[in-house]
Amino acid sequence: MARTREFDTEAAVSRAMELFWTRGYEATSVRDLAQHLGIGQGSLYAAFGDKDGLYRAALEHYRTTLAAAALRSLEEGADARAAIRTLLTERIRIAVRSGGQGCLAVNAVCERLPQDAATRSTVRDMQDASREALTEVLRAAMERGEIAARHDPHTVAAFLVTFLNGLLVSSKITPDASPSNPSWRSR
Repeated sequence: MARTREFDTEAAVSRAMELFWTRGYEATSVRDLAQHLGIGQGSLYAAFGDKDGLYRAALEHYRTTLAAAALRSLEEGADARAAIRTLLTERIRIAVRSGGQGCLAVNAVCERLPQDAATRSTVRDMQDASREALTEVLRAAMERGEIAARHDPHTVAAFLVTFLNGLLVSSKITPDASPSNPSWRSR
């Protein structure tokens, strides 16, 4: 007779996401995960298959919660400049939060690619959704005359997504953006 699962799978995925986000995939062991989630390793394997299965579930959770919320806020903004300013400000906040913890999706790309096709697919979906949402914001702004017609909304959106992702990668090198940081003064 099979035992019923005695833990909240969704809560476990959310907690695992936090641990992967803090430590990264490679530095997080199955033992660490089981301890952090308060479940046995057997239960973890039964629910998710293996560490990689839990990692994929954590990335998907990130995509459907935090990344989706960022897209909704972008889509709800009427003014393109304000929406882009908010997006940039939020990325800077993410970049410097928790000593450079950064964005889980960008961290996943830096750590897991090119070998991990599942991570590539999930992050590509997030990136495509961001680019499409930005394209629509920019297209609407062009129709209202806020942006010159000579600018292709798709190209500008692709640039912004690349720039914002690059900002998050760069923040790994210098996570402290304060004026007292000596590396910022030397620039």
